Amino acid sequence: MTILDGKLTSQKVREKIKAEVDLIPEGVRHPGLAVIIVGDDPASHVYVRNKKKGCEEVGFLSREYALPESTTEEELLSLVEELNGDSEIDGILVQLPLPKHLDDKKIIESISPAKDVDAFSYHNVGRITVGDYDFLPCTPAGVMELLDTYGIDPSGKSAVVVGRSNIVGKPQALLLLQANATVTVAHSKTKNLAEVTKGADILVVAIGKAKFVTADMVKEGAVVVDVGMNRDENGKLCGDVDFESVKEKASYITPVPGGVGPMTITELLKNTLTAYKRNNK
Repeated sequence: MTILDGKLTSQKVREKIKAEVDLIPEGVRHPGLAVIIVGDDPASHVYVRNKKKGCEEVGFLSREYALPESTTEEELLSLVEELNGDSEIDGILVQLPLPKHLDDKKIIESISPAKDVDAFSYHNVGRITVGDYDFLPCTPAGVMELLDTYGIDPSGKSAVVVGRSNIVGKPQALLLLQANATVTVAHSKTKNLAEVTKGADILVVAIGKAKFVTADMVKEGAVVVDVGMNRDENGKLCGDVDFESVKEKASYITPVPGGVGPMTITELLKNTLTAYKRNNK
């Protein structure tokens, strides 16, 4: 069994990004990322801090807009509009979830597709669907980068994605399909889920239930990628996969923490660099 080490892989990708940024001539602006966070969700604030840290590490300009819970939709749309026209900013990210009185879809759609480095807008989702894209959603892209780094080729393999969210499950299925895997998407309404997951050569789990996938649901020698981030009964971080039992059967497995998590922010940095290059052509 081999651990798919997201920390190490992420570090190598960041070093490549930094090396590119270091080549930017003096006096020429560096890539810029703006992150907007509304309200006081503690997990969101941790993510935003990590994004800021990632930007500093690779030499990006980073701007954070921490807005109060009471921010109106009009105020938020106005800020996004301002950033759409800001020549120092290549990527705009609105940290989800937003407070209930704000319309997520409306806010995401207001971001210029050329600066939508989360790749959540209808425009970018459509481009991903047909395989002609500039940016990929960060978590699924991180999963593909991990597979590639460890020489795992999905072509011709049976891949099962458990979860069908717009942020992870659906785009993950599309990317595996583009890599020539035969893809099944399973979810809360899937009958005989264990039978479905047992057929997977590559199993990606993103359902948000702590230690949900157990060893009896996994094929011997499968590649298991755990996208979950939960707390177990002792308050300890864990994934959607019961790591201790499943690692005995898997050929490759991601740990939580230290697997897919570090890759997500690294892919965001990669998308921002792509946007910068396009804007600076």
